[in-house]
Parts: sequence; C-alpha cells; structure tokens
Amino acid sequence: MRYGLYSDIHGNLEALETVIQFFQEQKVDKYLCLGDIVGYGANPKECLQKVIELDSLIVAGNHDYAIAGNIDITYFNPFAQQAVLWTREQLGDEQIKFLGNLGLVHELEDTLTLVHGSLNFPEMFDYIQSIHDALLSLEILNTPVCFYGHSHVPIAFIEKERVTYCLDTKIKINENEKVLVNVGSVGQPRDGNPLASCAIYDDEEKVVEIHRLEYDIETAIEKIINAGLPEVLGERLRYGR
Repeated sequence: MRYGLYSDIHGNLEALETVIQFFQEQKVDKYLCLGDIVGYGANPKECLQKVIELDSLIVAGNHDYAIAGNIDITYFNPFAQQAVLWTREQLGDEQIKFLGNLGLVHELEDTLTLVHGSLNFPEMFDYIQSIHDALLSLEILNTPVCFYGHSHVPIAFIEKERVTYCLDTKIKINENEKVLVNVGSVGQPRDGNPLASCAIYDDEEKVVEIHRLEYDIETAIEKIINAGLPEVLGERLRYGR
C-alpha cells in the first residue's frame, strides 16, 4: 500500500492542487491528512472539499478545532486569530461541524499512527521539536511509525537504543525501531524552503519519502491580500517562514 501523507494545508488551494496532482501521478492508494486543512489561506472551503473528495483519513489540527469553536483562540497570535474569524465566515454550518467532529488520533491497524501534534495529550496540540518532545510520544506509540505535522518542518525522530533525529528525505522504517515523521506543510512551510511539502509511505518497502513541490505561490499570496487577510500571511509564503 502506498499512502499519500499531507498536513497543514491552511487554505492554500494552489499548493494543495499541486500535491494532489503529484500523489495521483505517483499512484497513491490511500490519502492521509494530518490536520489544519484551514486557517491562514484564502480558500478554506475549496481545500476542505478537495480533502473530503479524496476520501482522506483525517485527524484534526488546532486550526480546524479553532474554527469549530472546540478550542480557545486567545493563545493564537493576532494574525492567526484574524484568520480564524475570517475563515468561520467563509464556511457553512455543515463544514464547521465536520471539522469539529474530527478525531485527534488514528491508528491504522498495526501499520501506522496519525496525529497533528503530539501523541501525549493530543488535545493540547503540543509541538514535537526536540528529542525530549519526541520521547514522550514514542513511549506511547503502538505502531512502527507515527506521522504528524503542526510545526510545518519536516523531520524524523528515530528510537532504537536511544532517540536520534534526521532531516533525510528518505527514511527507512527498520525492524525493532519506532519512528516519528513530520511530513512538513503543504500550504505554509516554515523551514526556510517555500516549496510545498508532503510524503509517500510504502508499507511494503517500509520507506517514507518526503517530497518538495513547486506551486503558484504568487497567486496564493494575491488571494490572501484580496481577501483582506493580513498581508504577512501571504508574504511569508515566499520565504518558507
């Protein structure tokens, strides 16, 4: 089975369409979405519809829950708060209800686990950014690999005799190891690389590959500005920040 993994779309339709086209060209069998379909970008409704049309298995991101009113947005920065309020006005009641009903963690048989933030207290949407953070999730991981997002930075943490990390774009899931893989962000990368990020996992070969894809960034920026959203949300797309 070849899984197409994608996260943190954030209403960026241009990036999402590019990733979907790539997955289709790569003959992906199943689509797995790690949350934050909406927030920041100018096409939340269209992005949500496309994710649903793919029959994606989806876990909730903090922005998805914020739109639905499941979490308090006062801890969001002012730009994110403005984007949440704007996005709520763009979505219908059924779409908001759909986001609010998404689960936080999904285990796909004994193959893989999906979460947006961390496995320990997933409802807190903590970041996995250090070896210590990773260890807290690895301790409760029941499958060989867990895919996550949230930080918008692709990275892998590997537990064998000890926990290490790597920035490789090709990651082997070895026997007697547990691995956390951040697949990066489709619509708002923050690792200094503006290209859309996604991953493909072949569970027969036991290999994860991170892919970076060019998309029409300028159109995405123009839409954000024309929608009246904070210009910084568009400008940062140019720099992957």
